[in-house]
Amino acid sequence: MSDIRSQALACRDAAPLLAMLDSTAKRALLADMAAALERHEDDILAANAKDMQHAAGKGVHGAMLDRLRLDESRIRAMADGLRDVAALPDPVGVVTHRDTLANGVVVERVRIPLGVVAMIYEARPNVTADAAALCLMAGNAVILRGGSEAVESNRAIAAALHEALHAHGLPAAAVTVVDDLRRDTMVELLQLSDIVDLAIPRGGEGLIRFVTEHARVPVIKHYKGVCHLYVDGSADLTLALNLLVDGKASRPGVCNALETVLIHRDVAAEFLPRAAAALRERGVDLRGDEATRELVPDASMATDDDYAAEFLDLIIAVRVVDGLGEAIAHIRRYGSDHTEVIATSDEAAAQRFVQSLRSAVVMVNASSRFSDGSQLGLGAEIGISTTRLHAYGPMGAESLTIERYVVRGRGQVRHQESRIG
Repeated sequence: MSDIRSQALACRDAAPLLAMLDSTAKRALLADMAAALERHEDDILAANAKDMQHAAGKGVHGAMLDRLRLDESRIRAMADGLRDVAALPDPVGVVTHRDTLANGVVVERVRIPLGVVAMIYEARPNVTADAAALCLMAGNAVILRGGSEAVESNRAIAAALHEALHAHGLPAAAVTVVDDLRRDTMVELLQLSDIVDLAIPRGGEGLIRFVTEHARVPVIKHYKGVCHLYVDGSADLTLALNLLVDGKASRPGVCNALETVLIHRDVAAEFLPRAAAALRERGVDLRGDEATRELVPDASMATDDDYAAEFLDLIIAVRVVDGLGEAIAHIRRYGSDHTEVIATSDEAAAQRFVQSLRSAVVMVNASSRFSDGSQLGLGAEIGISTTRLHAYGPMGAESLTIERYVVRGRGQVRHQESRIG
């Protein structure tokens, strides 16, 4: 038997123990995990320093290096994320629907854990803690397969989490960390359809496609975040400018950062020079169409590839459009079903924008940076699904459960001739 299959079986054996934990026990476990992260801060930072040094030596830079980096505030944020998850309503056992049939049978739909979740991710060591917390709150065991660039950080974080599991009498296999990072091992994990109930890849588009192509288990996909802001002709332009700067420049290397801004022609002459100045001040490179370059001559010429790009950098594509219909058509052509934003004071335009787009998150006069599980009240998030497979958009603990039917009767039978006596 291969090592990865043995690890997966041990994780599956731990899953029923987690499914039986009540809300109080799960909250206490997560609180102790948060405390363990803080207690082992120095160990985690030392491990992360090794990963950062190794990554820099291999030429990793920009958004990828930023995702890898940990500091005191990010470790505190990890710990606070666990506490936030612990404070959420427990999704397990929730009755989402109850109906009494004419024959007296009571039919309920009840949330239960998925079982074993395999998390495949790159660079972000905070995912180790976030994924563990969300899976445990939903009563699931989890297999964590991080990237080679964060191997030391992931091990140090997992060691802290295992300390808390041990204190609560639970096996370390409940949060299994895969040390064998070979591609062949990952492929084998993704094909354990008799053990793994769901795989969630989180990282670059290449990783997502690799997982999807090789998996024999269900996969929740999040390809990329080509997020748009449309500045309507009725928009408050100062409001729109704030949404643009926050969405693009606050942290460009994340999936909910803006990659394209579309501007109604009626307000382009007033808005674009202001926007260009604010973005240039923050180091953002503009790539626009001819109408944009007439108003901002130093903008580069945008290509089709630019409008389809997830830059994850201080670069933004710009286009002037004739109205809402053209903006919607552009988003349908180039978007990735992640997050779209409209800045408008016209409620009818806002409603048309919302109804016309199928993206997982649609914002009206709010920053794309709110497209995040913690910001939307989920505590942490295990990812943002752009796949319409049981969960869509930011996924919290509830998205890691499924509904089953529980039927309660008093001896009713479907066929009366089946009765005895």
